[in-house]
Formats: sequence, C-alpha cells, structure tokens
Amino acid sequence: MNGRAGRGRAGGESIGAMGGHPGGGSLAASFTHPGVADAYQHRPPYPAEVFDVLTGLITGQPRHVLDLGAGEGALARPLASRADRIDALDISPAMVAAGRQRPGGTRPDLRWIVGAAETAELGGPYALVTAGASLHWMSWPETLGRVRQVMTSGAVLAIVDHDYTGLPWEAELTEIIVRHSRSRGYDPNFSLVGALSEAGLFTVTGHAVTSPVRVRQPAGEYVEQFHSRSSLARELMPAAEAAEFDRVVAGLVRPYTSDGLLDLPVVAELCWGTL
Repeated sequence: MNGRAGRGRAGGESIGAMGGHPGGGSLAASFTHPGVADAYQHRPPYPAEVFDVLTGLITGQPRHVLDLGAGEGALARPLASRADRIDALDISPAMVAAGRQRPGGTRPDLRWIVGAAETAELGGPYALVTAGASLHWMSWPETLGRVRQVMTSGAVLAIVDHDYTGLPWEAELTEIIVRHSRSRGYDPNFSLVGALSEAGLFTVTGHAVTSPVRVRQPAGEYVEQFHSRSSLARELMPAAEAAEFDRVVAGLVRPYTSDGLLDLPVVAELCWGTL
C-alpha cells in the first residue's frame, strides 16, 4: 500500500527486520519503565473518526475486541463503550497501571491483561483485533498465528497508525532523533503493513485515512511525548543527553508556538485485513 500506516515516523518507532528490532530486546523493555508510561499520556490523541471506523469493523458476535499491545489504552478505553467487551493486552505492568488511572480505565467492560502477546492467555472469540505500533515488538508468526485461532469468522485485524502530520520542522526533527535514537536500525520509511503482507501473514482488505484534526498542545508536553518512544526513553539516556534533546527540540518548535501552545494537525491511517 502507498499509505503511511505502520511506517517508521519521526517518533523513533521503527524496525528494520521482520518480527524483531536491532537491539529490540532492550528497546522493547523500555515500555516497562514508569517514566515511559507517564510520558505516554502526551502522545497525540486518536481522532474520533478512528473509533467510528473500528466500530464499523465489529461485525461478528459476540462483540468482543482484543487490543494487542494496548499500552495505557489509548485505543481500548474509548472503544470499550462501543463493544460488549475489550481485552487490552500489554506486556508492561507500568503501562497497564497507567491505563487504569486514565479516563475509562476502570470500565467493567474493559479487561486488562498483563502478558506477552505470544504467551498470554487469550479470551475470545474476538470480532475484531486491533493493534498499533505495538506489533513492531512481537514475534509476528507466533502472535498472529495464535490470534487467528481466537477470531470469529469474518473478523479482521485492524492496524492503526497515527501521528502529527505536515509539521514544518519535521526534517530537522528527524535529524535530531537519528542523532539521539537508541534504535541503530531506525528506518523512517519502514512499513509494518508492507512487511507483514510481504511475509504472507496479512492480507489487506480495507484502508482508511482520517481527516486532519488540530490539537492545541503545550510545547513542553510535545517535547515530553518523545520520551514515551522506546528508542528515546529517558531511562536509556544519560541525564545530560536527555536534557540536551529536550532543549534542542524545544528550541526547534519555539518559533511556532503561540502563548506556549503548538497547533498540531493529527492524522490516523487504518489498514485492516485477514490473517
């Protein structure tokens, strides 16, 4: 596909090989750090249109959804009101703990599961399975093979990608990220959907791009959200380097602020298909 779903972005989340990441073990472990979980709340929100599209993909019964690598539930928490039940699976206790404390995190129809996608006990059957960039960190054949066994007939996997878009400072930002990223295999053009398709693990049957939604975000929070990315976690940087990263990025965006706020367009892309 020619879209951007699952592509590496200027946030530092990309991989260079199927089902793995150069240095992936240590990078994936970044999500267990409380600092990463705390910074996650400053990532851009999913546009409301994402949840309309996902709701339309729940066509089977029971209306149960599995969210793989749910993190703090940015997808699962809002989607819970549109399904009978959502199982939000994440390997990080810190992420799940953060998710429970955020809006909608204690809904009775939202079940948090702490565990690896390759081994955690799954419920099901699921009428929809969702995933974001979390799939980067999983063993694809193992994970998708066992997920396929707990999907209803006709259910699809929906891969959701979202980020700020059309930023005038993006080229300079990419240079800064490459300089500080712990992902030595960082590839801004890597396509998760493309790699899964080429491996014969995923057949795309649908695609949607949301309209841009403008978000007003304090510049400090925009800078902090980068530390929710595995390759830019504060826990992986000396304090002086993290402070330098913050200073340079803050200086980069300062000319674009108004009263300390940035006006940021956010776009999401969804690809769904069969396993």
